[in-house]
Parts: sequence; C-alpha cells; structure tokens
Amino acid sequence: MARKNEISAGLLAYRRRNQIEVLLAHPGGPFWARKDSGAWTIPKGLVRPDDLLAGALREFREETGLNAEGPFVPLQPVRQKSGKTVHAFAFEADLDLSNFTSNTFEMEWPPRSGQRQQFPEIDRIGWFGATAAMGKIIAYQRPFLAELQEKLEETKSPPAR
Repeated sequence: MARKNEISAGLLAYRRRNQIEVLLAHPGGPFWARKDSGAWTIPKGLVRPDDLLAGALREFREETGLNAEGPFVPLQPVRQKSGKTVHAFAFEADLDLSNFTSNTFEMEWPPRSGQRQQFPEIDRIGWFGATAAMGKIIAYQRPFLAELQEKLEETKSPPAR
C-alpha cells in the first residue's frame, strides 16, 4: 500500500489543571533520539478505514500501556507530507504515567551493519500545557491541538441569547 493511501488513528488525552494539558509521546529509536522540539506526537498507528476509534484505542494501549475511556470527541483529520491521513479522537483523563510502557520495533542499527536492534515505539510521554505542546508536537499535528482548544473554549462559553 502506498503511504498516500495509509490511514493512522490516535488519541489525544487532555486534563484540566491550572490550564489544559495534553499528553504527548516522544517516538523511540535512533532517528528521534536527539530530537525534541517538533518531534512529539499523539500515540497513534496504522488502522483500517472501518476501524478508526477501535484502532486508535488499540494503538494507544500498545504504545503507552495505559487504558483510555471515553467519551471520545473526533477531531478533523490531518494529512502528513507523505500523504498519509491521520485521525484523532480527544478524551479527558488524568492518567497516571508511572505505568507507562511501550511496545517495540526492530530495525537494522547501525545502518548497513547487519545488526538488528529493538527500540521502544515510544520512549517517553508527558503532559504539556498548550504553549509548550505547540512547540513539542510535530507540525502537521498542531491542528489537533488548536481544534481541541477551540472545542474546550466553546464548552466554557455561555450560550448565546
């Protein structure tokens, strides 16, 4: 399957403290090891088009070791430069990150060495306020944060008369 036809889905957890904080994940492996700003992501993975929320729940559990419970609010999908479409679902939860654990992947490392090594898919996760999260998250996922902020502000506003 060409990347432009691939679909990923993930979950964007948020909690209310002095400000809204979102849960972001740092990709594991040598390519991301020294990257921080613009490298973080929502926990996500490849899914079938008819399996978006179930796939997002599965990927969240595999990549974080944490359980997510709804209600889940769908956000507008975004498109990566490669053409892959990414769907996200927001949910409110004050998750305890001390139980964080991630599945692993295997790759040849160092390149052309013939040696295979395993790396965690996600090497760390953390809660970030809105400003910090915008600096940490990979650029194409910033619309998820902006839309979540808009939705939360709408629910705070008094109804129009």
